[in-house]
Order: sequence, then C-alpha cells, then structure tokens
Amino acid sequence: MIHRAENLSKEQLDKIRRQVGEAFVSNELFHNWGSEEERREDVLKYMSLYVDYVYKAGELYVNDDMTGYIGLEDSAGKPKFMILVMLIKMLIRIRYARIKSLLQYANQLSGANGQYAKQRHIDALMVCVDKQYQGKGIASELVTYAKEMADEMHLPLLFDTDMKEYAAMYEHLGCELYNTITADNGVTRYSLCYHKD
Repeated sequence: MIHRAENLSKEQLDKIRRQVGEAFVSNELFHNWGSEEERREDVLKYMSLYVDYVYKAGELYVNDDMTGYIGLEDSAGKPKFMILVMLIKMLIRIRYARIKSLLQYANQLSGANGQYAKQRHIDALMVCVDKQYQGKGIASELVTYAKEMADEMHLPLLFDTDMKEYAAMYEHLGCELYNTITADNGVTRYSLCYHKD
C-alpha cells in the first residue's frame, strides 16, 4: 500500500536519500557531469537535497516496506519558497559549473510538457524503486497510486523522463507519450501524460 511519508526518522530519510541518489546516478539528466563515477558524489548530493524538498513539501509517497518512492506535486500548490531554498543549497553544496550546465539543459527542455502543464495538473517528481526490489511490480504500484490520485482530483498526471526505457515503462502503464525534445547535449526529454478518458 502507498501512503504519504510522514514522521520519518533520520535513518529512514537517509535510506531514501541514498537509494534515490544511487538510482539517479545513471540518469541522462546528469549527462553533462561526466561519467557515472565522475558525477556520483554530486548526483548523490543533488538528489539528497531534492528528496528533502519533496519530503518537507509533503509530496513524498512510499510503499509499506519503503522500497519504492514517488513524488507527486499539485501544480496549483507548488511551494515556491521551498524550491528557492533547495536551489540555494544546491549552489552552496554542488560545483557551480555543474548546476549551471544543468540549468542550461533544463531551460532548453522547459517547454517539453507545455501541452498539459499550462493547466492545473499533478507532476510526478520522481519514481524510484530500491535496486534490490526492481522487477517485482513496485513501479507499477507507485504509478497506479498516482493515476488514482489524478482520477480523484480530475487532473492530468505528467511524467517527464530523460530515460527512454522509463518512457516505455510509463507507456506500458497507461500513459501517453505526447512529446519528445532533444537538448544540445544530445539528451532527449520524454513527456508523458495520464488522464482519464
């Protein structure tokens, strides 16, 4: 069963930070930061700060055994101050050149989900399954939960990914691939949407 993450201990939050960080080291989002080994330390820092933001915003959902995580954000209630705080912390803890390249890349891809993002929607901020538990249906359970939330709120659910295999997984789970855009660095952003017919 999926539920909002609340009152996590420091150990539980550290576990989530570590698992999410490790899952994203290979993500094309960090393509410009070098090889996986060259970027590992900064990706772990980046994703740790991102997990903190999602958790503190009340947007982190977990399964009962804490092997799967999803961030879900209502676009009407984005905590802008918390986003600013997260960005400042990133600038302090991660090399400026890396943050700058990431922001340039993000800027090139910012309109990828424009078809649906102009209206109120739910953003899937991240989907992550502990590597030891992948292939056991946990990602499907997380996405199903997100779809049910979107149905209850009568809102489209948006997924953006830089990984072709994840885009294929979301399509398999009932989402529509409605746009792709490729940045100057060769990385492609796949934008997908789920909405009840």
